[in-house]
Amino acid sequence: MRVTMMLCDHAQVAEGKLFISGGGWSVTGPLPSPSALALKIEVPWDQANTPIKFALGLVDQDGKPVQQQGPLGLQPLRLEGQVEVGRPPGLMPGTPLDVPLAIGVGALPLAPGGRFTWRLELNGRTEESWQLSFSVRALPGNVQSAPQGPAE
Repeated sequence: MRVTMMLCDHAQVAEGKLFISGGGWSVTGPLPSPSALALKIEVPWDQANTPIKFALGLVDQDGKPVQQQGPLGLQPLRLEGQVEVGRPPGLMPGTPLDVPLAIGVGALPLAPGGRFTWRLELNGRTEESWQLSFSVRALPGNVQSAPQGPAE
């Protein structure tokens, strides 16, 4: 399967199409702001009419799952669901089928100055290209300057 992923401020699906607002960013913050993930999954012809389980997990720059407060305490931030696409009548055999997904994430309280990556799994499988990284700006006054050489 081929996947296209994009970070955006807002996304929705209507009439089989993705509608994206404020899309294509890779730097946010430092304060939490609403965000969304826009995905287009290209399902091969022979995998139509088969459930596809997806999971998106957010990890930090060290590859550790980002923890968020939930009803059961701190839990890894993981979004899961399932999609299934059927073949429309008259579609030429062998044509891949598009599955657009819009996932509103909301305003996540992420550590300023950090780097994070959304990792996608489809049916328990992942590929390197199914990742989407972004940075959170440092708080004003906490900007690190470039290392200085010895004083002369």
